[in-house]
Amino acid sequence: MALHKKHRKRSRAIWPKLSGTRGAGDVWNRLLSSAVVGFVVIAGIMIGGRVWQALASLIALASLWELYQMMSLKYKLSKGWGLAGGSFILGSVSLGFSFAVTLSVLAVIAFIVLFTEVVRRQSTGESFALWNMGGTLSGLIYIVLPWSFLILVRSETWGYIFLLTIFLCTWCCDIGAYLGGSWMGRTPFASMVSPKKSWEGVIFGFLASFLCGCILPVIFQFAPLPLALIGLLCGFAGPIGDLVESVLKREAGIKDTGSAIPGHGGFLDRFDSILINATLAFFIFEVIS
Repeated sequence: MALHKKHRKRSRAIWPKLSGTRGAGDVWNRLLSSAVVGFVVIAGIMIGGRVWQALASLIALASLWELYQMMSLKYKLSKGWGLAGGSFILGSVSLGFSFAVTLSVLAVIAFIVLFTEVVRRQSTGESFALWNMGGTLSGLIYIVLPWSFLILVRSETWGYIFLLTIFLCTWCCDIGAYLGGSWMGRTPFASMVSPKKSWEGVIFGFLASFLCGCILPVIFQFAPLPLALIGLLCGFAGPIGDLVESVLKREAGIKDTGSAIPGHGGFLDRFDSILINATLAFFIFEVIS
């Protein structure tokens, strides 16, 4: 009886740490929305073609809008031109245009934004050229280009395997970091950026991602080295991607970038780690190939 009571007391002690300040209801919302988002993304990857291109473009533009809204709290931005440029980049990649088109779009958007500031200063006596050009282009580079890489990878014969590995390893890293940090988190990882993150959580996340990368080759009947490498990459870079978004939110003074995904916040909150993982994976395999 005493052992049973002790076990129940320990269980009650663990659950609040898992639920955190959000409460048990929000934890279940988070789990449910994660399942729905995971199903939609995996289905899009498996179907491929225009379905994946449309889904990736939708997530990219929604994330870009959230970033521009966040930046607009501090600076003047030409959000319309940025979204137009992002749409053109994603469309050109989907249609198989040369990647030189993407680079030219970035240059064109830069000059359009600068000319907008010329007109603004002539009309009002003030301008925000440095902030507007930097903010508008950084959104395209930070969000649109990584999703363009994911569209390009899916067009390859083996692309669906690589994309599934990137997403599954990233999600395993998130889950491992969350559980490991909740159960064993003692040592702060980056307290000035994200106070709740711990080294223990980061290590658990890294191991979970690497383990996922080692298991998937067996499931997919695929060469183990590339997928294990993706597992290592996602386990190492994923937490960095999360911290990058956290520092942006801290500077803007907000908790979440949006509210589209219950329990997570916005699209950028949910896919922040995917951005860096997709970029590094694309870069490494392009160099190797």
